[in-house]
Amino acid sequence: MSLIEIRKRCLIVETTFHENGPAPAKPLKLAASCAVVKNPYAGRYEPDLMPFMAELRTLGTLLAAELVDTLGKDDVEVYSKAAIVGLDGEMEHGAVWHEAGGWAMRTVLGEPKAMVPAVKAVAVAGYRIMVPVHYIHASYVRSHFNSIEIGIQDAPRAGEILFALVMGTGGRVHSRLGGLTQDAVSVHDGQR
Repeated sequence: MSLIEIRKRCLIVETTFHENGPAPAKPLKLAASCAVVKNPYAGRYEPDLMPFMAELRTLGTLLAAELVDTLGKDDVEVYSKAAIVGLDGEMEHGAVWHEAGGWAMRTVLGEPKAMVPAVKAVAVAGYRIMVPVHYIHASYVRSHFNSIEIGIQDAPRAGEILFALVMGTGGRVHSRLGGLTQDAVSVHDGQR
């Protein structure tokens, strides 16, 4: 029997056409694919979370594929992941997403080298969280530090978890604060 029971899915797409200055050649798109699932461990302590983490790879693949379909695989330049655990769960129930969500995005995107940033919380339904993103091939490309807000009004309920993956098509519109650039990335610039 599957440990994953999806109640609801949500796709958020945010498109930025300009930021006070001239319009970019291409609008910036950030997207989040979310799934609200039953927490199989809500209200109790479970010492072994590994089966849930392993099974979540299928959910991660589903969400990552939706993002690639939405944005185009060759256009993805930033990524991240998030989990919001309902109040009958614990932070570790959200931490299972680190491996499962990160693995799924790397697999779907062709094994980019940067770690996948993450955020997680234990919270009430309707909680909204800012998800940080960065460049998929190196963590320290300053122009690509950005974020997107995610949340669903009725989720997560106390016995649920909201899992999300995020991808985007570029860095901030009009980024101009220096630092490492995409074309100057080398092996020690935040690669795994």
